[in-house]
Amino acid sequence: MTLKTKMLATTAAVLIAASGAAFADTHPVTGETLASDQTFTYRVGDESPSYDPGLVEDVDGAGVVRDLFEGLMNQDADGNLVPGVATGYEASDDGLVYTFTLRDNAKWSNGDPVTAGDFEYAWKRAATPALGSPYAWYIELMSIENASEVIAGDVAPAELGVTAIDDTTLEVRLSQPLPYFPQMVTHGTTFPVHQATVEEFGNDWTLPENIVSNGAYILTEFVPQERLVQERNEMYWNNDATIIEKVVKLVVTDENVALTRYLAGELDMTDVPAGQFPSLKEQYPNQAVSVPNACSYYYMFNLRDTAPEELQDPNVRKALSLAVDRDIIVDAVLAGGQEPAYTFTHWATAGFETPDIPMASMTQEERNAKAQELLAEAGYGSDNPLTIDLVYNTNESHKAVAIAISQMWKQTLGVETTLANQEWQTFLEARGNGDFDVARGGWCADYNEASTFLDLMQSSSGYNDSKYVNEEVDALLAEAKTSDNPQANYDRVEEFIAQDTPIIPIYHYAAVDMFAENLKGWPYENFEQNWYSRNLYKVAE
Repeated sequence: MTLKTKMLATTAAVLIAASGAAFADTHPVTGETLASDQTFTYRVGDESPSYDPGLVEDVDGAGVVRDLFEGLMNQDADGNLVPGVATGYEASDDGLVYTFTLRDNAKWSNGDPVTAGDFEYAWKRAATPALGSPYAWYIELMSIENASEVIAGDVAPAELGVTAIDDTTLEVRLSQPLPYFPQMVTHGTTFPVHQATVEEFGNDWTLPENIVSNGAYILTEFVPQERLVQERNEMYWNNDATIIEKVVKLVVTDENVALTRYLAGELDMTDVPAGQFPSLKEQYPNQAVSVPNACSYYYMFNLRDTAPEELQDPNVRKALSLAVDRDIIVDAVLAGGQEPAYTFTHWATAGFETPDIPMASMTQEERNAKAQELLAEAGYGSDNPLTIDLVYNTNESHKAVAIAISQMWKQTLGVETTLANQEWQTFLEARGNGDFDVARGGWCADYNEASTFLDLMQSSSGYNDSKYVNEEVDALLAEAKTSDNPQANYDRVEEFIAQDTPIIPIYHYAAVDMFAENLKGWPYENFEQNWYSRNLYKVAE
């Protein structure tokens, strides 16, 4: 074995830990005077389907899971890998075996030690068909030995290539080298779970009265569709470095109501409603923030055999894509620093060079003319108008985008669009079951590499809700995993997306939020916007 990476605690963390809990008045590193109330309250638009690491699938749920649980590695404010439960790792010369060394002072909230066996159990649980994890495919993406066979139910979970050598040594065996494998273990699916608790309480193990977790916080209150409260976990190995005492997540469906509550001082953070960033930035220059965020917004077509016949025609799909004026969406509807998208992969993804997609270099007038030509060739026009049902999850920004695009389709192509919004969990189920014509999609990177976006185009991907199948795309993505320079493969996959149009890339996200002026420590430079409440703090006003 050759030592590839040995992660050490950051200087700041060492200083904070060394100071113990004696920094009641000032921050131990910055010297700032701390507020007496260290409660962080933020808003989300809907309830997450699950806070079980093996089942979590949405961005807001992942934020809670990062507070309640801790994986092998974490990210710092710039998105770099830093130690979590593991102090470091070694990789074999051939890149097929990773060995993680776990710290010996990590504990569960009930005082039990966190061991390599907890990770082995969690990973095998996430891959087993019995759990039915929507993220089981992530274990396969990690190229873990026998992952495909375990997920398919062809071999027992015990055959998955992860083994606890002893309590502080976890060995992971890959089926092929994966250069970005270490980045993937910051994702919630790879976090440990407490086996005895899971087995005792079953589906209820994550309720406040039952849950045992190993992160910086414990769950103390949960009222679905209303609020979730976390408080400091005294058993967390680095508890002395935590300043925020309580984290309160409030479900506020309406973005404008949430903004009103933020301005009234009830929230420390909330999203900026569509179109309001310029004025808010002018009024509150130190509170309104927009930074690139590793997510892409898109519409997906239902390509199942049971879907409407008109959507099976790539010319129809391409016409609808061409007719979307992305500049109007980002500049007039959203106005928050988002960028028009002609590729699925976010433009700021590490190592990714945006390929030349013909549509991107056309004027909107040229796109509209081509769209009209393609739709006419498909047999649709004023005497035979195309009708479409478009579904999105309840959110004012999604509604604004849907209305704008439906108007573009009407004006340019004469398309009649029926809009429907659904509550988040209902929406996810409908999309997964194929109960839609066109549906809103938003994908946020699980790690900072182009494959985190493009792997959704794999025919076997758990989040390929279009059910797009292209054998050449599958081959290109498989080859990219072992390539020293996969850019050419990524270029070709993006070209296939533009050609076949299983989805319509619409815009690349920016994180557009309001932050209380006394809230500090937010990782603005972390492209994935993976934040940890334990790194935040509030200064005296």
